[in-house]
Amino acid sequence: FRAAGLLGLFVVVSVSILVAVNNFTQPKIAEVERQVMLNTLNQVMPTQYYNNNLIDDITWKTAPQALGTHRPMPIYRARLNGEPAGLVIETIAPDGYNGNIHILVGVFADGRIAGVRVLTHRETPGLGDKIELRKDNWILSFNGRKLTAANAGSWAVKRDRGDFEQFTGATITPRAVIN
Repeated sequence: FRAAGLLGLFVVVSVSILVAVNNFTQPKIAEVERQVMLNTLNQVMPTQYYNNNLIDDITWKTAPQALGTHRPMPIYRARLNGEPAGLVIETIAPDGYNGNIHILVGVFADGRIAGVRVLTHRETPGLGDKIELRKDNWILSFNGRKLTAANAGSWAVKRDRGDFEQFTGATITPRAVIN
């Protein structure tokens, strides 16, 4: 009984310490995650184009065909002096080589792309991971482009007679991001 009591006391003290540490660090972790997201939002929608708080001006939309998932996805609204300036859309490319590619797309009010960044992916290191800005500047090739009915055919990799470069040995990944 004595050994069981000591073990039980050890468990209670250990769990209490873990709960206390979690409660102490959770707000700091949430703030860091919020700041990282704000920095990424600012990469796809430059701050000179809006003066509202993007993280707080958000709506949720379900559009499986457009957003790549049946789940509601966040859409951040950029406003300049109260007027719509653009949107930052969180979307998923479900057809990546190794699964889903989570993407953030900034779009100006006139339909031009302000910027694109990959949030998460599981693409092959050294091949498909060139969709990350820190690995390659390919993702910047979307900036300033506008998708229209007239140019929709050019929104493909060069192998498919489009305007976008593909990566040697990794055509599936850029195809997924472009789609």
